Amino acid sequence: MNAFWIILTGALVATSCGLLGVFLVLRKMAMVGDAISHAVLPGIVIAYLFAESREVLPMLIGAAAIGVLTTFIIEFLYQKARLQIDAAIGITFTWLFAMGIILISLYAGQVDLDQDCVLYGEIAYIPLDLWITESGQIMGPRPVWILSGVLLLVLLLVLLGYRGLKITTFNPEYAAAIGISTVFWHYLLMSAVSVTTVVAFESVGAILVVAFLIVPPATAYLLTEKLHVMLLLTVVLGIMTAVGGYFLAVWIDGSVAGAMAVTSGVFLLVAVLCSPTTGVLTRRFRREGMPLHLED
Repeated sequence: MNAFWIILTGALVATSCGLLGVFLVLRKMAMVGDAISHAVLPGIVIAYLFAESREVLPMLIGAAAIGVLTTFIIEFLYQKARLQIDAAIGITFTWLFAMGIILISLYAGQVDLDQDCVLYGEIAYIPLDLWITESGQIMGPRPVWILSGVLLLVLLLVLLGYRGLKITTFNPEYAAAIGISTVFWHYLLMSAVSVTTVVAFESVGAILVVAFLIVPPATAYLLTEKLHVMLLLTVVLGIMTAVGGYFLAVWIDGSVAGAMAVTSGVFLLVAVLCSPTTGVLTRRFRREGMPLHLED
């Protein structure tokens, strides 16, 4: 049963992050998730100073708030200061991360702030974090319920906002011309990314969240040129990564999160080699005039 909960958690995170990651990859903002994972440190410290507690919930709220602020600062530097998007991302997360270090040294130097609760979660411990009602009924792991709620919100965003997200991603000029606010959809997407990644940090850790946010969408990008197919492939690849990564971890007796990230990289490598349009082997076979499929 523990294996089921671990795989389910991985699949929930992979699906939530992957669906949002598709639009980040297409907008060339894939490293926003990594930026948020560093930039939330001052949010953790500020939440502790206000709540005077190391409970997980206040720290998650503080981290999520700073995560949203991160996306606003990145967009400001990109749009108003005319910096390249990669430079805006790099400047923002290093500045906020450094601010967090200063706040710790000034106000929380003698306190053991458990940043693991937000940044370095361990997916293998998911079955131990149970939701037990007041009557004593065990409802299953608490993170599974939280991540299921996050996935529901992400699905609603993608389904109801599909047209707006698609047009503002591929042709923002046309979107503005027909009255669709590119600013609204950008900040809505970035806010969803911030909240989703910060909530997932606690369960699976920052590294695996960033991997799910980038690698399955990038793999799907190599396999199709249609947005709806890319979204579907991303979900399938994310679930396969969660399943394959778990059994790889069992086989090598290693880190589950690490094994899942490695598995996602293996799928990406296969796509790089065998993509029907851009695959290295595919193009080589075409140049040499060799058949791609053997017939009986």
